Amino acid sequence: MTEAVTTPNPFEPPPQQPASAGAPDGAGGRITAGDVRDGAAITLVVGVAGVLLGLLWVWLAPRAQYVSNGEAVFLRNTESEARIGADAVFLLLSVGLGLLSGALVFLWRRRGGVPQVVGLGAGSCLAALLGWRTGLWLGPTQDVAAAALKAGKGVPFDAPLQLLAHGVLLGWPMAALALHLALTALWAPHDPAPAAPDGPYPPPHVHGGGPVPPAAPEPPQP
Repeated sequence: MTEAVTTPNPFEPPPQQPASAGAPDGAGGRITAGDVRDGAAITLVVGVAGVLLGLLWVWLAPRAQYVSNGEAVFLRNTESEARIGADAVFLLLSVGLGLLSGALVFLWRRRGGVPQVVGLGAGSCLAALLGWRTGLWLGPTQDVAAAALKAGKGVPFDAPLQLLAHGVLLGWPMAALALHLALTALWAPHDPAPAAPDGPYPPPHVHGGGPVPPAAPEPPQP
């Protein structure tokens, strides 16, 4: 008895593969409401951490000193590098806190995602600005004339904290985003590769303007 041979239809699309059960949440580029909440939480927490930057800056930054002659205010030591040192301390603190925040955000949400990256970037910018303004507020008064009058003629007093190079405000966001993206690229879970479809599916061929007829069955063996 001749056994029928089934020839696959070259024009029939391959069967759909079931979705992998091990794919992480948010696979396929979908952004969920939970991802948006995580991004907002990251922005808030990282931004508030800028207060710590301001406190450390006031504590560690070198202080320049002014002195008054009764008519004008001058730097006590014109060769002092304290004003440049304040910028350097702010930058180093910002980079350190940026690396810390980038690592903590990655450890909290290893899968990554656009909302987390946006939240980290926005929170880092807010933290740098908040740290700067906190340092100015907690440091020596910005009213130099009043401070000179209070100190008296010939008595040195601390100059207010200043950032001579405002580009150092980018230290926190650049360090945080660079580390977070590097950790995500190295150790974040990735979507599994799609499985190959079962069975051969030869490409369709054109023969005389119509489909290729199915192959004839093999003759029975004697």
